[in-house]
Amino acid sequence: MKLPGYYSSGEFAAKAHITKKTIRYYDEHHILKPSFVNENGARFYTDEDFARLQQILFLKYLGFSLDDIREMTMRNGDRSFLSESLHMQLGLMEERLEQMQLMKQALQEASESVDHGDQVDWSHMLQVVNINEMEQKLKNQYLNSSNISARINLHKEYTANQQGWFPWLYEQCHIRSGDTILELGCGDASLWLENQERIPQNVRIILSDLSDGMLRDVRRSIGTDDNRFCFDVMDAHQIHMPDQSVDLLIANHVLFYCENLQQVFREVKRVLKPGGVFICSTYSEQHMKEISELVREFDDRIVLSADRLYERFGKGNGKALLEKEFSHIQWVQYEDYLNVTDADALIAYVLSCHGNQNRYIVDRYRDFRAFVKKKTDKGFYITKDAGAFIVKR
Repeated sequence: MKLPGYYSSGEFAAKAHITKKTIRYYDEHHILKPSFVNENGARFYTDEDFARLQQILFLKYLGFSLDDIREMTMRNGDRSFLSESLHMQLGLMEERLEQMQLMKQALQEASESVDHGDQVDWSHMLQVVNINEMEQKLKNQYLNSSNISARINLHKEYTANQQGWFPWLYEQCHIRSGDTILELGCGDASLWLENQERIPQNVRIILSDLSDGMLRDVRRSIGTDDNRFCFDVMDAHQIHMPDQSVDLLIANHVLFYCENLQQVFREVKRVLKPGGVFICSTYSEQHMKEISELVREFDDRIVLSADRLYERFGKGNGKALLEKEFSHIQWVQYEDYLNVTDADALIAYVLSCHGNQNRYIVDRYRDFRAFVKKKTDKGFYITKDAGAFIVKR
């Protein structure tokens, strides 16, 4: 019987210009599952599955292995995945083009050196044309972008506080015309993209991150014609700014990743002007606790984060750590909670975490989705206990 809006596996393969054998392989290896399987085992696909297949074929074209692709596309059930996926694919393609241009330049320089009888720096050239390293960087960049989007989207879609985290955090900054602002670990720059119209024109904003690929994504998102922004690959332990040159320094959910917090604080103190402000956000052990409880109920081997980050720099101990370098410290609470009613959004968040969850979910994805769907049918309450320390130099 033909289901309205569905394609049989044969129709789907024909429209996608691939073989039924490939479709079956993707199904068996949990890369692309059918949207519906009837009681006779017949598989059916939808237009959304074409979008997912497009993403798979694109990543395959870029050279990623099927194991990589499975990991990179596992959160595709999220409602917002299509727009984000296309945006990230565009970023990957631009990144690949930039890297290929560097390879072309290296080959031209080597060819010219050989033609002129000069010595070629083969070590440097091999480093430039290292395909494996290039693909790993692209994969990490894609996963980082995808993970950040999944975490932000859950908060954005299901927050009780309609103001939203980034508009709230922006208000804590009290930005003035003429300020020099530095953000450490800017990620995808949501703080600035969500408040772009509120930022004064006469400011200088330096966005920094450890990932040069992330910064290239951010530069594309903000646009090259906004001269308020500049970008710098930077480690918080060694800030590329002169002494007493920054009016406002922001570290949004970043400090608990730093190896030597006191070194970071010394650097922050060094670059802040007298009267300058340091805003550093974090959370407590209660924050999002229900999600960890949920996955442990499904499989008690799952740990969403190997490190309890709030123990390194959290709401409970942050002030004591900051007091070793600063005197004027205030905690500001962000009042909020989540009520999640969509299983796919919650699953996307779980898969974005820095733990071992993929090891135990990937082969039981259907079971996990059914488990989460049952939990979210009537709304799934999640505690939020986060805010920011406002520190004055």
